[in-house]
Amino acid sequence: MASDPAPARSRPVDPRLLRYARASRGFFVAIALIGAAQTLVVIAFAWFLTQAITGVIDGVPWARLQQTLIALAVVVVLRALLLWAREALSARAAARVQVQLRERLVDAVDALGPAWLASRNTAQLAITAGRGLEALDAYFGRYLPQLVLTVITTPVLLAVMWWQDWISGLTVLLTLPLIPVFMILIGLATRSVQQKQWKTLGHLAARFADTVQGLSTLKVFGRQHRAADSIDRVTRSYRRETMRVLRVSFLSGFALELLASISVAIVAVSIGFRLLEGSLTLTVGLFVLLLAPEAYLPLRQVGVQFHAAAEGVAATDDVFAVLDEAAASGSGAGAASPTQEISPTQDGAAGYGPASTISPAPVTRRLEVRDLRVRRGDLLLPPVTFAAEPGTVTLVEGPSGSGKSSLLAALRGAADYEGNALVDGVEAATLSPASWLAWAGQNPGLIAGTIGQNVRLGDPDPDAGTHPHPLTVQALELAQAGDLDPAAELGVQGSGLSGGQAQRVAVARAFHRHLRGLAPVLALDEPSSALDAETEAALWANVRALADAGATVVLVSHRRSAREIADRVVTLSARTAEVVS
Repeated sequence: MASDPAPARSRPVDPRLLRYARASRGFFVAIALIGAAQTLVVIAFAWFLTQAITGVIDGVPWARLQQTLIALAVVVVLRALLLWAREALSARAAARVQVQLRERLVDAVDALGPAWLASRNTAQLAITAGRGLEALDAYFGRYLPQLVLTVITTPVLLAVMWWQDWISGLTVLLTLPLIPVFMILIGLATRSVQQKQWKTLGHLAARFADTVQGLSTLKVFGRQHRAADSIDRVTRSYRRETMRVLRVSFLSGFALELLASISVAIVAVSIGFRLLEGSLTLTVGLFVLLLAPEAYLPLRQVGVQFHAAAEGVAATDDVFAVLDEAAASGSGAGAASPTQEISPTQDGAAGYGPASTISPAPVTRRLEVRDLRVRRGDLLLPPVTFAAEPGTVTLVEGPSGSGKSSLLAALRGAADYEGNALVDGVEAATLSPASWLAWAGQNPGLIAGTIGQNVRLGDPDPDAGTHPHPLTVQALELAQAGDLDPAAELGVQGSGLSGGQAQRVAVARAFHRHLRGLAPVLALDEPSSALDAETEAALWANVRALADAGATVVLVSHRRSAREIADRVVTLSARTAEVVS
């Protein structure tokens, strides 16, 4: 990471918030203006209430007293309007900051790349981007406004009290620091238990996601009950951590209220004795006594609201850590992406022809791999060198674990590597994979929606043309999935299809992207692993036809039948990579 976020955590406001969320800058200015107005209203309220009470005691005429009561009512209305304005402004700022931080987080994850994402807890990231950032409502709605109000109101009220009665002002000045001291001590304990609760929530999300994803496997091996028990244990742990947070919150609230009450009581006793002595007038005494609770209130509320905002603070720590890491990698979120785009030279709609024909790719790209060594953890796989020309099929084969899928992962930016992968002489790592590569992996990666939407995934204009799209039908037919209805709805992760059908839909998606003119290079990872021999032969014939029409095809397969359509075979082993022309 670029910096250790720990020092920022000890500050009331993390300065990275101003850097990564521009909406927060205007929010602080506006909330400061509202806080200054609220301070003046508090002083005016205490003054007019004092005048009304002393006026009744002194027998002031009703007409004059009526004017004071009207002014008091106006002040009350102004105070209510300022509270409403603060709430509205805070809610709007929280929504805008959430959007900005979520966008920056997505940009940072995109800039860091799939290889970085594969090493992270994706469930925790999802919780952070979702519920975590939603918790900023309390942070912006209550904590930050109260913090700004404290900075403005407390010194102003202390100055007014000192001006009216220096003894009361001195009493407040001496007792006021007790509240921040206890706030810091309680805050440290609160942050500790809150962070533990947040980590437990992330653990729970990851455990639940893993269990759901592998439920069928767990059931086959009779381990589903053990997985359920594990989730139950983590859930109970999260419940205990939540109750611990609540206990600390209630305890801190009680401690702060007790300190403030004792401090106000000291001021009140002092004023009472001096009123009996006659050394202090009733007007000044009552005015200062009304201001005393207001001087302690902002600090008390900061401590109380800190607990409500603690979850949002913990989430922003995680967000800032990702953004700092992206900035440290030289691909800072929000900055210009280091990747380039390769634009087609012809109309991308050229592929919308009859399903029985294969249109040539609008552009051709030559892929050259030179001594490319994929990094797998702390290990480097053996170097690979080959050239894939437009109009050819380059077959990559080898035993399991030799790095065939890792090679495709490096080409699409999902794995770190040493050496070179060049697309028309340009390093692939500097290009956006979406601009030149159409890929189908062993995991179909389908989403909820129609089959047609899955095939057109990533299309810049997925809803253009007629329904069903002719190119969608063509891509499904080329992938030997012409019997599937493009309008059929799929569930989460493409549920509703068999393994072979899901695989063919994924291959159709890669074909569609190529035919659409968006990606001249086709990379297929074991596209026939779930197909019978007859369907596989038909698929190989269509892959060969796409290559003859101008595609650059890189095919990973362990099937010997794939050699029949290959122009070049790259054989990987645990030690070397051999190219057979």
